[in-house]
Amino acid sequence: MNYKNGKDVLPPRLLKELQYYIQGELLYIPKTERAKAHWGELSGTRKQIAKRNEEIYYHYRTGRSVKDLAEDYYLSDESIRKILCKMRASLKEVASVTE
Repeated sequence: MNYKNGKDVLPPRLLKELQYYIQGELLYIPKTERAKAHWGELSGTRKQIAKRNEEIYYHYRTGRSVKDLAEDYYLSDESIRKILCKMRASLKEVASVTE
């Protein structure tokens, strides 16, 4: 979070109005909902997990067992099953849209 001086970024009328409510203190102005990033978007973690899940689904479709995938990716069997269910559902969604 960057600190900015109100005199440098606000119109004088707005600055005067804000000074009426708060003077000499820090004020946090949150981003709008549209400007907020979702979890993992800025760090790239979201893309990494999506890629990992695609790999898991691919390996499962080519014959690897849930147990083997769980060991390879250091996840529980249940986590692998959840990933597979989500991948199947998202692929069905894509297929229904393209038909």
